[in-house]
Amino acid sequence: MTFISRELRLKSQPTGMPTADNFELVSVGLPDPAPGEVQVRNLWMTVDPYMRVRMNEARSYMPPFQIGEAMQGGAIGEVVVSNAPNLKAGDLVTSFLGWREGFNAPADGVAKLDTHGLPPQAFLGVAGMPGLTAYAGLLRVAALKPGDVVFVSAAAGAVGQVVCQIAKLKGHTVIGSAGGAEKVAFLKEIGVDHVIDYKAVPNLAEALIAAAPDGIDVYFENVGGEHLEAALAAAKPFARFALCGMISQYNAIDAGAGTRGLIQVVAKSLRLEGFLVRHHADLQPVFIKELSDWVGEGKIKWRETVEYGIESAPSAFFKLFKGENLGKMLVKLT
Repeated sequence: MTFISRELRLKSQPTGMPTADNFELVSVGLPDPAPGEVQVRNLWMTVDPYMRVRMNEARSYMPPFQIGEAMQGGAIGEVVVSNAPNLKAGDLVTSFLGWREGFNAPADGVAKLDTHGLPPQAFLGVAGMPGLTAYAGLLRVAALKPGDVVFVSAAAGAVGQVVCQIAKLKGHTVIGSAGGAEKVAFLKEIGVDHVIDYKAVPNLAEALIAAAPDGIDVYFENVGGEHLEAALAAAKPFARFALCGMISQYNAIDAGAGTRGLIQVVAKSLRLEGFLVRHHADLQPVFIKELSDWVGEGKIKWRETVEYGIESAPSAFFKLFKGENLGKMLVKLT
């Protein structure tokens, strides 16, 4: 029996902030899987800020989405039909074939999921790419040291919420920036020492310096722009910046003259290092083991914002850039 799957395709490249007109929802029929293939019904998919970069033609660290083709992204699905010996119907799998309700793929194009007792969708968030990004960026890239004062932007987001808690579990003072009362309350709940509501302060740099009068040792960068400038102003000599993302820049038509205060990199002997999580995949086993222990001991909390149905994926994506997510933004497909 043919499985009818709906998928979202990039209809046109956005200029500035994407709109619904840049996407089209198309139904496709999936035949029975060929030998060596499986047919998967997606249960969950993720939308992430980096996907905006893939909507442009410019060369980046990942190839651009093609006009008229289904987009891609992390997904958790269930095998419904298997024509491969190593997978059976009912198995949960991870794939990079999100933005669609179902698909046929070679068995080696998906990975069987061991949930380690966690909810499956956690492997799109706290136990998945965002969690590993936090772990690798903080412990390897920023090379967290005893006594460090850590500043985290987008601290209530998918990555930031994990960065804050790992830093606290390692015994550090943490300053988190987020926008709005709900996010501020969550950060206080998870033990962040100083929370800055960047939407409510007249000067972010002054607020950060007030929270860390002796300066910051580590900055975990998720936002760019004003947040990066504030971190440069507050940094101690030899501070380390782990540059994960700069969501404030992704929809910019003209990035302008650039970041103010970069001379501080020289004056304070700062180390700024951008990184991609895929270059730190070797940390995945130890990260999952440590995370599972923390969760089992009740030491890690996380939040998810969930939209429902494939048709809601574009609006879920737009909400990332408006700060309308608390924790990981997910789309539940069934």
